[in-house]
Amino acid sequence: MALNIKDDNFEAIVAEGKPVVLDFWATWCGPCKQIAPYIEELAEEYKDTVNIGKCDVDDNADLPAQFGVRNIPTVLFIKNGEVVDKQVGATTKAALKEKVEALLK
Repeated sequence: MALNIKDDNFEAIVAEGKPVVLDFWATWCGPCKQIAPYIEELAEEYKDTVNIGKCDVDDNADLPAQFGVRNIPTVLFIKNGEVVDKQVGATTKAALKEKVEALLK
């Protein structure tokens, strides 16, 4: 299951040292709903090696602002505390998985 990443727990999740995949989404967003199952499946597949979570932009203002998120869904791929890749808009599970795999290299 994907982590519920919020303004107040993001730093602690990054501090764990694992790469982080952060999906910015909202309940009313159609494309967000489209990729939601992929995020959940990848969270399960990579639960031991990558922290994969979702941040609801309606409930959290600081994180989207910190990362300059202007469109959702936006998925950030974070390694060593730095954004190394991102995906804006809906995409395939295969494309997301490819970016997760790149985090592990």
